[in-house]
Amino acid sequence: MALKPRVGVFGGAFDPPHNTHVALARAALSQLRLRELRVLPTGHAWHKARTLSDAADRVAMARLAFEPLGAVMVDARETLRSGPTYTLDTLRELRLEQPEVEWVLMLGTDQAAALPTWHGWQQILQIATVAVAERIDDAGQPIVFDPRSLPGLPAEARFESLRIAPEDTSATLIRQRAAQGLDVAALVPPAVARYIEQHHLYSPPDEH
Repeated sequence: MALKPRVGVFGGAFDPPHNTHVALARAALSQLRLRELRVLPTGHAWHKARTLSDAADRVAMARLAFEPLGAVMVDARETLRSGPTYTLDTLRELRLEQPEVEWVLMLGTDQAAALPTWHGWQQILQIATVAVAERIDDAGQPIVFDPRSLPGLPAEARFESLRIAPEDTSATLIRQRAAQGLDVAALVPPAVARYIEQHHLYSPPDEH
């Protein structure tokens, strides 16, 4: 039987997308045998306490950051949806549009461990293979996620590992640096750094 083409699903606030995000996307394309990677900026992030930047800015930055990699499509559907953004709804839509595809959901180890708190998490695991990006600890050892630690794990759940080099970059740090007028060019792709500067993102309101 012919193998299904694989398409990755990489969601996040991308506020802003940074170099670690890009490294993860590049690793997924090379390690997971993906035909395409869908990057999905989140809409209303029900699990985040802070208000996200305007969706149009986050989508624009995601296109600048990821599309130069090739085989990447920035999919804005979650930003167009009213109400909370749930990964399950997105995966169901994608499966309806392309039933011939094997969908591969990319998660970090922390997200994978928190899966039981996600809306419809068991249904998610029935739709998509989960690729868990393993981080490196301070001793240089991979932090391995064991799916068997999840209570109520569906028997058909499929997990894979994605190895990435250690990088200590966070969107929170980038926003803080930009708000202080500090340079962020070393932390984000050059086109994203220019976008942040040109659009005065993350600057205090009175400086716009």
